[in-house]
Amino acid sequence: MACRGVALTDSEPVRARSALFDVYGGHLRERGGAATIAALVRLLEPLDFAAPAVRTAVSRTVRQGWLEPVRLPSGPGYAMTPRAERRLDEAAARIYRTRPSTWDGRWHVVVPEELPAREARDRLASSLQLLGYGALGPVTWIAPRPSPELADVLAAEGVVASTFHGEHEGEPAALAARAWDLETLGRDYARFVAEWEPVVSAVDGTSPPEAFAASQRFLHAWRKFLFRDPGLPRELLPEDWPGTAAAEFFDRHTARLAPAVRKFVDDSLD
Repeated sequence: MACRGVALTDSEPVRARSALFDVYGGHLRERGGAATIAALVRLLEPLDFAAPAVRTAVSRTVRQGWLEPVRLPSGPGYAMTPRAERRLDEAAARIYRTRPSTWDGRWHVVVPEELPAREARDRLASSLQLLGYGALGPVTWIAPRPSPELADVLAAEGVVASTFHGEHEGEPAALAARAWDLETLGRDYARFVAEWEPVVSAVDGTSPPEAFAASQRFLHAWRKFLFRDPGLPRELLPEDWPGTAAAEFFDRHTARLAPAVRKFVDDSLD
């Protein structure tokens, strides 16, 4: 989004904490939202995470308020907190584009009354970008729709902000091009397809653990676009937008590997 000049690094290894979020959001959310440590270790094993790394990631995620200990029929486990459910549901809606466009020509505008110290300001900017907001300046952020997580993000950094809907007196597409580097983003979408086509096509789905590992790495690379693409309505995007072809490519291979992935997840939880 506002990360101008930053290229995607699809070869960057998946971190245990990110893999944990992907497993909860992509698989456990629809299966009750909880799992034992033993099940989580089995789920992350194809991604080459040893049990100590999984336990460390779980402990860190609990401290950050995303997971909480629960008692499950099969033993102690961890469930998503309401805050995590909101974050993962919002991310899933954007990853899989399941939310219909509500664009009515107005932007959702966020104007912090006072900026926090630099470290907190950087965290705030990163969180706002993840929610789909683009910066028009140091104290003005816009999005094509309000985020249900906005209040949580502002409260976490102790920031008070004015929020409202506003209509731009000018060409909306030009304003979007100011807030987001769409030219670079489009090139990176095309590069994503070119780099991942031979990789993901080589996985045939006959081995559930292999299919699961491939799908999770594929998702990890795709999920990086959440920080840069706010999900603008079609009328604000350039013609022949590469993001459309990239989304179709992601959906097609995700669906192709889904049966083997489901089998691996169900077996790991059982």
